[in-house]
Amino acid sequence: METRTPRRSRSRPRWLVGVAAFAVLVGAGTWTAVASDGPPAVHQQDQVLNMPGARIDTSYFTTDGGTDGGRRPAVLIGHGFGGSKDDVRAQAQKLARDGYAVLTWSARGFGKSTGEIGLNDPDHEVKDVSRLIDWLAKRPEVRLDRAGDPRVGVTGASYGGAVSLLAAGYDQRVDAIAPLITYWNLADALFPDGVFKKLWAGIFFSTGGGCTTFEERLCAMYQRVAVSGTPDTAARELLEERSPSAVGDRIDVPALIVQGQTDSLFPLGQADAMAKAISANGAPVDVDWMAGGHDGGDQESDRLQGRISSWFDRYLKDEKRTDTGPAFRVSRTGGVDSTDGETLLRGASSDRYPGLESGSTTVPLGGGTQVFANPAGASPPAVSAVPGLTGGVSQLSSLGVGLARDFPGQFAAFDSRPLDHSLRITGSPTVRATVASTSGDAVLFAKVYDVGPDGRSQVLPSQLVAPVRVEDARQGRTVELTLPAIDHQVVPGHRLRVVLAATDLAYASPAAPATYRVSLDGPLTVPTVPALTTGSSGLPWWVWGLPAAGALIAGALLLTARRRTNAPAPDPALAEVPLQITDLSKRYAKSADRYAVRDLSFRVEKGQVLGLLGPNGAGKTTTLRMLMGLISPDAGEIWVFGHAVRPGAPVLSRVGSFVEGAGFLPHLSGRDNLELYWQATGRPAEDSHIEEALEIAGLGDALARAVRTYSQGMRQRLAIAQAMLGMPDLLILDEPTNGLDPPQIREMRDVMIRYAAGGRTVIVSSHLLSEVEQSCTHLVVMHRGQLIQAGPVAEITGSGDTLLITTAEQVSEPVVEKVASLAGIGSAVRTDDGLLVQLDGASTSSLITELVRLDVPLTGVGPHRRLEDAFLTLISGGSA
Repeated sequence: METRTPRRSRSRPRWLVGVAAFAVLVGAGTWTAVASDGPPAVHQQDQVLNMPGARIDTSYFTTDGGTDGGRRPAVLIGHGFGGSKDDVRAQAQKLARDGYAVLTWSARGFGKSTGEIGLNDPDHEVKDVSRLIDWLAKRPEVRLDRAGDPRVGVTGASYGGAVSLLAAGYDQRVDAIAPLITYWNLADALFPDGVFKKLWAGIFFSTGGGCTTFEERLCAMYQRVAVSGTPDTAARELLEERSPSAVGDRIDVPALIVQGQTDSLFPLGQADAMAKAISANGAPVDVDWMAGGHDGGDQESDRLQGRISSWFDRYLKDEKRTDTGPAFRVSRTGGVDSTDGETLLRGASSDRYPGLESGSTTVPLGGGTQVFANPAGASPPAVSAVPGLTGGVSQLSSLGVGLARDFPGQFAAFDSRPLDHSLRITGSPTVRATVASTSGDAVLFAKVYDVGPDGRSQVLPSQLVAPVRVEDARQGRTVELTLPAIDHQVVPGHRLRVVLAATDLAYASPAAPATYRVSLDGPLTVPTVPALTTGSSGLPWWVWGLPAAGALIAGALLLTARRRTNAPAPDPALAEVPLQITDLSKRYAKSADRYAVRDLSFRVEKGQVLGLLGPNGAGKTTTLRMLMGLISPDAGEIWVFGHAVRPGAPVLSRVGSFVEGAGFLPHLSGRDNLELYWQATGRPAEDSHIEEALEIAGLGDALARAVRTYSQGMRQRLAIAQAMLGMPDLLILDEPTNGLDPPQIREMRDVMIRYAAGGRTVIVSSHLLSEVEQSCTHLVVMHRGQLIQAGPVAEITGSGDTLLITTAEQVSEPVVEKVASLAGIGSAVRTDDGLLVQLDGASTSSLITELVRLDVPLTGVGPHRRLEDAFLTLISGGSA
């Protein structure tokens, strides 16, 4: 990428002439030496600038020294909506240490600054930025391109990101920008396709201190649209004139655009529009899809601040050799650093920005013509993203409860067949639909679900929906639906489900009842971006042992092949049964009457994920060792697919096992380790199914890297991939989550569920009861070597009709009474942790929807009688 020299040929906007005369210092300001962890020390000068209609509170950060005779480039950092200059102080200090003169400020109406909030009004907030640039031009330590023209970049997130774009469009002195999670067109963000995004709009005006703290025109506009529920032309024009898109043809400076994947306020489409417009002006543009966003998630602050610094080094300091990163990067989950608990993210990248429709493939959908209703008053509404709660959706989803909720009779669903291969969606899927409405107009909310093998469990990626307004549809109208832009992998066995709902909690829907008739006119078109290559973030170093476990298992199979004991003939009646254990017993060594396992019998069917539970000394590990043929029982039989297990038995080739603490050669790559292990088994290379095992384990391109760079979670997944080589029909995992942090444990759970989804069987021994409850379909509970109970998880834990709702704060008595009076609720009682709710016909999902509507600050939802309660009851011999 060539370094761009900013163009200076444009005529300067008339309102910039003499603008410095309006900025007058109040007092001399206060200088402070900011403590740092090492040299150089950062000096902070706090000042207030008088500007027309407002007093702007600023802070100026510098260090001693500099380049070009002590002069250095300058950077302006804007803050997010509802914040102040204090929110960006740490970033300012870092950039100052990196050799920049940094100026931060609190925008009008925020922090200690006065004035009305204008939502980045070009006549006020944007002119304020130009006055700040004037001030920088007079500083002796700031590098100048010419008199009155400092070398300056602008960055900021959200509200501050938008003003960086606007500053570049209105003031030709801006040389580079780095906007984060912001908007290109505020009207499109708050009124997408003419549908009012009421929850986020309400948050805007309440966060700003109430409607009266805004410019009068903005307050009137909000109240008008909030009452009618429909944006009018004047409302759109008011927001568009304050949007970067209004001056998009004038933004021609190098731009690093960072947008959040977990963001229902400013989704990825906003970044796509700004990237295309700025690129068309001839400016260098890089696009980075970070993991988090306005809805929560990992904000990747350290990585992004480093990339912003590199961007400014390249385009402000003219350091042409500085690596600014790939033209396009998207963050993907890649485990957890177990040394500090921080989430690690892999970065998939390419040398060009592909947009939202690249590399498309089609997925056929079924469903025919469907009829559904828009209910009177648009209630009850479907639930997707909920500002302030969506960031905690993973906690609810981990309990088997999805926040996304569509009400029967109020949506149409169109499903694909189960996928026979993995599909990575990167961009905006599209589909054509014909929509008819009895009222003439229709408002629909389009979304695409990732649906599990059971056809019921479904995940709405990033909780995103795309609203669409269809007018003049009484006789039917065909429209192209663009679904939310996402980066999401759909694994084999799952299917895609396109849902068109009549309502959504976050948006305003028509209050009048109507009937909609919808059909699809073709397949779902899915963008895939095959050119993306996946790397991995820096991972922690771990101390390794020699690869004893894998070699020992392989060696045991080979060395004992000639020492097999006589086994009973195969049982044809059990040929399709993965495992049946009958009257199994094993005495402790040198003991005639003390048993590690005694008279144990149970059966496992295809497709089950069976949890083997018991306290220490219950006999779990001994049972698994006998099952793997590592030791022989004293009595009883183990049948695997109708064959009795003996050490070295051929049927053991259909069994894969994970031994805790599996070792790998640290200097070899993950792939090389697996290939070496498979060679040691003596089986043909074509039987390894290594690609399929790696796809399920989700290791990605990290396989090409040395194992010594892996995190604990990556090592565990590599060990499970080793157990899956050959795609055994029965997979045995002994404590696979030992040493893992919660996010890694969730990843491991997904691996087990994906493996069983293809009709294979998984047996997992674990001491993490909550994890077993979420991962397993069936349980075997052991105590003192004997079977206590076996059966489906729901049978052992109970009916689950009483839920424990944990909350961030105590729930008021009036709210408790409202919950208790809901349809399908038997009772609601306040507890120290939140609420104890007994269901009487209502579902857990519908209860969550009602709790969200009542503004109950949820932190968790789960059955009152958990597996832990049932487990302790069983091994103690008591009753629930």
